[in-house]
Amino acid sequence: MIGAFAAVAIGGALGALSRFALGLAVLRLWPQAFALPTLLINLLGCLAIGILYGLWLNRPELSPLLLQGLMTGFLGAFTTFSAFSLDAWRLLENGQSQLALGYVLLSVCLCLTATWAGLLLTR
Repeated sequence: MIGAFAAVAIGGALGALSRFALGLAVLRLWPQAFALPTLLINLLGCLAIGILYGLWLNRPELSPLLLQGLMTGFLGAFTTFSAFSLDAWRLLENGQSQLALGYVLLSVCLCLTATWAGLLLTR
């Protein structure tokens, strides 16, 4: 049991650091695109979880600790649906309801597509 906690903790730390670094890098390239880092991180996280889940379905011998560390730890800290919700709310608060709706629809549709693509990559 301690191994699972350690795997999730290490994965979580790496996921949080990766999310922070990628967010900074995107904003350096496009300083005006305040919601873009969250969208890209969610998209990458959904693609990655689709790939990992597909691998797990096809290769049950994969280490449960590795999967817990990657899926629960790394991706749990890396993906940012709470930040996604806050970004959408901030757009609504600023009177940008059409942009908020587009952001929500685009995020959900692209992330579902990325999860599907990740699963396809493992088949």
